[in-house]
Amino acid sequence: MMPPQQAYALQLAAGGAGEHRTLIITLFAVFVAATLGITVWAGRQTKGAEDFYAGGRQFSGFQNGLAISGDYMSAASFLGIAGAIALFGYDGFLYSIGFLVAWLVALLLVAEPLRNSGRFTMGDVLAYRMRQRPVRTAAGTSTIVVSIFYLLAQMAGAGALVTLLLGITSEAGKILVVVLVGIVMILYVTIGGMKGTTWVQMVKAVLLIAGTLLITFLVALKFHFNLSSLLGAAAENSGKGAAFLQPGLKYGATATSKIDFISLGLALVLGTAGLPHILIRFYTVPTAKAARTSVNWAIGIIGVFYLMTIALGFGAAALLKPEAITAANKAGNTAAPQLAEVIGGGAGSTGGAVLLAVISAVAFATILAVVAGLTLASSSSFAHDIYVNVLRKGEATEKEEVGAARWATVGIGAVAIVLGVFARGLNVAGLVALAFAVAASANLPTLLYSLFWKRFTTRGALWSIYGGLVSSVLLVLFSPVVSGKETSMFPGADFDFFPLENPGLISIPLGFLLGWLGSLLSKEEPDAKKYAELEVRSLTGTGAH
Repeated sequence: MMPPQQAYALQLAAGGAGEHRTLIITLFAVFVAATLGITVWAGRQTKGAEDFYAGGRQFSGFQNGLAISGDYMSAASFLGIAGAIALFGYDGFLYSIGFLVAWLVALLLVAEPLRNSGRFTMGDVLAYRMRQRPVRTAAGTSTIVVSIFYLLAQMAGAGALVTLLLGITSEAGKILVVVLVGIVMILYVTIGGMKGTTWVQMVKAVLLIAGTLLITFLVALKFHFNLSSLLGAAAENSGKGAAFLQPGLKYGATATSKIDFISLGLALVLGTAGLPHILIRFYTVPTAKAARTSVNWAIGIIGVFYLMTIALGFGAAALLKPEAITAANKAGNTAAPQLAEVIGGGAGSTGGAVLLAVISAVAFATILAVVAGLTLASSSSFAHDIYVNVLRKGEATEKEEVGAARWATVGIGAVAIVLGVFARGLNVAGLVALAFAVAASANLPTLLYSLFWKRFTTRGALWSIYGGLVSSVLLVLFSPVVSGKETSMFPGADFDFFPLENPGLISIPLGFLLGWLGSLLSKEEPDAKKYAELEVRSLTGTGAH
């Protein structure tokens, strides 16, 4: 008997008698061609390192806010949250709240000081008053690890979405999809650098907001703009009744699940301010004021989007049976495209086919823009921190530096493609949670200590980065995300010694503790003059690039 996921894929692909599939392929091709055109245009204006890494610092606060939104609203946001709400109701919407609240931490603690203190990467800030080579090596390592785990989630998401919608059932076809996504990603970054990536992210943000607005309007129209009717229908159709609209359906059944939710929330709220592809966006604006403005715009745009996930998630719960959602994808990652098809007129209808094709193309655009941003962050850190300042000891020319960044893009892209091929059937949510947990455990403590604690030393920075990095990765390896459950990466194995699915509750405090302890036990005397310079620079922008 054919597995339900494969049966649904074939049914979805057959909808519209071939015209459906042609429409989707056409929209994909149009978007990829248009964005590659933008990338080539931007690439012609990329002259040196500042253009490649920071887009020449020519983007306005609004433009950068739009690009940050495009960078942040990933496949996990668009596909994952809609699916979580559709399957778990109230508990699924908590993801939206966590992702949004995280921006207040980024705005209040990181955006302006980071823009004032660094040049291209997080390593610039850390190396300002510490020993360059060990600190830059640690910062580069952390950046690459976080980016690759986040990349894996996007690559796996791209594979799941495209293979489902195009009805690809062969393993060779699924592998080809992942490879093609990786190749397009490499082209974006190597040709366009930060300028090309930023414009692609802006276009993607507009498309995503427009597509989500359309679905939200159609769902609201279906329920006569009555939120109570929508929520009531969702609760009834879910089979869970009133419990669907109350806390505890996913996080609350046991004491462990409640603690797991606190751990996840901590990682989501604190992780954003340490995500490398978000941090480098603050360098693309000309002033600290523009950095603040860009975060304000990002909070507004992202806030509106996450409010609309109510319509996406609860609309899917109201109009689709849970079995239909999980048959297509166990985690519910295709709930938004499925909702688009139903709200447009149903399977086989022209309206359903058009709307499904549009939303699928938007989801694909989302993945392409985010993987480009992630690849740029990791290749920039490798070239600027490790190649130039560690291997070449600051002696490389700008041309050599940009060349190294482009080759690093190809290398990191190749690693992402290979790992993405193996990760195409893995737990995407686990990979995203890991990226946030590592960012919050390794990057954020080190950044905050460096900016705001004058006794922070090189040893403290190394202990904080490596301690947070190693602890978060090890805890996830021995958690139910990897083994012990049907939804684990390796469901047949059983080495889940750590009971929580997210390590944040342990690894984030450990990162802060190790940074403090390492500094206290260090024989190195902190440079008070350098800290005073960094403090003035971070708060006023004096001497900022």
